[in-house]
Amino acid sequence: MEKEHYLDNSATTQVLKEAAEEAVRLMVEDYGNPSSLHSRGFLAKKELESARERVAARLGARPEEIFFTGGGTEANNLALLGAAEARKRLGRKIVVTAVEHDSVLNAARELERQGFQVAYVEPEPDGTVDPQKLEEAIDWETVLVSVMLCNNETGALLPVRETARAIKRKGAPALLHTDCVQAFCKVDFSLQKLGADLCTVSGHKVHGPKGVGVLYVKKGVRILPRAFGGGQEKGLRSGTESLPLIGAFARAVELAPRPGELQARMEGLQSLLRRELLSIPGVELNSPEGGLPYILNFSPVGVRAETMLHFLAERGVFVSAGSACGKAKPSHVLEAMGLPRVRVSSALRASFSRFTTEEDVKALGLGIRAGLESLAKE
Repeated sequence: MEKEHYLDNSATTQVLKEAAEEAVRLMVEDYGNPSSLHSRGFLAKKELESARERVAARLGARPEEIFFTGGGTEANNLALLGAAEARKRLGRKIVVTAVEHDSVLNAARELERQGFQVAYVEPEPDGTVDPQKLEEAIDWETVLVSVMLCNNETGALLPVRETARAIKRKGAPALLHTDCVQAFCKVDFSLQKLGADLCTVSGHKVHGPKGVGVLYVKKGVRILPRAFGGGQEKGLRSGTESLPLIGAFARAVELAPRPGELQARMEGLQSLLRRELLSIPGVELNSPEGGLPYILNFSPVGVRAETMLHFLAERGVFVSAGSACGKAKPSHVLEAMGLPRVRVSSALRASFSRFTTEEDVKALGLGIRAGLESLAKE
């Protein structure tokens, strides 16, 4: 069987064996309900709080500021809808960037339907966002600003810390939410230094399981729940906590290297891929210089992304056409950047993990070259 080259780690990562083993242990051994009052429930509660402490430590947060959810999408929805509802008496304006994940943008559109005004701040042509444009969009009626730390399609790093300062300068009553799903365990940050009030991270982007995420809520910040039930997670996210997934997530976080330990190697892999792709006639790069080195977006111009994606998959090379959550729709991120239609429709994203090798990168380069030589152009 031909060796596989998995370069779609921004869509999902392979679960670490140790994390999977932790999930199994919490399903078949320490399987109690954390809300139960007997000894098994008490042990499960201890496991839950241990996981909370480990994730909090990695985020530079307090354990009581960590709320477990069913994933990044749920956490983003809870952040936007819960914050807007809690603060609507202070104002009815929301500011987001036009390159946010769909779970932020669609939550913002729902708020528009509820009567909120939403300002969508457009990116620069390279996918970055000008902090001055964000500051200009914030006013005294703004109650929530959402700016991701790292874009999931291009790897562009966005000005979260500068936005926190802008909110203070404007005297706005706004909370600051940041989607750190792609940045967590890859970018060296602490929530205190970012100045964020709310932050989203997810398990399956850091070699943990799917179906578990976290919403950080800064101490003293109040948002309202979106689901109601038994009052778990301090009433903010009712429903029995999925301890096996939570424990596996915490184990993956615990085993993740510090970002600085991998920075040089990831930069080397991205540099190699840039050189490989730029040596192929017809390939354009869409990611900015200086972004997250784990992600590179590029366009083999003239061949539709889905066509090239399947061609590569037949050769054992796996990438994505934009965001995996976008279901192969034209990328709203690349469109917001103002790229020509032919570049948007042919765009692919390669994304690395700490297990990615130079062999994987070279296999992608060879596959793109072969695809452009053999596939029909648009």
